[in-house]
Amino acid sequence: MKIGLAADHGGFELKQALIKKLASMAIDLVDYGNSTYDPIDDYPDFVLPLANAIASGKIDRGIAVCGSGVGASIAANKISGVRAALVHDYFTASQRVEDDDMNLICFGGRLINIETAFKLTQAFMNARFSHAERHVRRLKKIEAEISNFSC
Repeated sequence: MKIGLAADHGGFELKQALIKKLASMAIDLVDYGNSTYDPIDDYPDFVLPLANAIASGKIDRGIAVCGSGVGASIAANKISGVRAALVHDYFTASQRVEDDDMNLICFGGRLINIETAFKLTQAFMNARFSHAERHVRRLKKIEAEISNFSC
């Protein structure tokens, strides 16, 4: 599995700790930045390239971290084909993949500790979309609505 990570200053420390923990696993990690701590950087500069990489198939899933996780989630969901959610519990980390085919997990770097984030990341990576008819139907409705607003 190829996983991308991105964070601004609010999530930099958590992202760096996740990279260290994930390095021992059999996954390919791609860091979309920031590569250094910059207290005035902006999450879209890192989250949008990560989301575009997911949408284009360059990576399988992503992890985005900003201070609260909300901005990262909002930015990522602007990219067609990306299904991002702010996650803080085990149920959401796995169930959103199983039901909604979530492909980008977002964390609040100021709200969650590394051990919890790592456990939630493992649940996210191990979960698979169920392909249940009702879930596929719902995703198709979302995609259809998105295409209705395309210019």
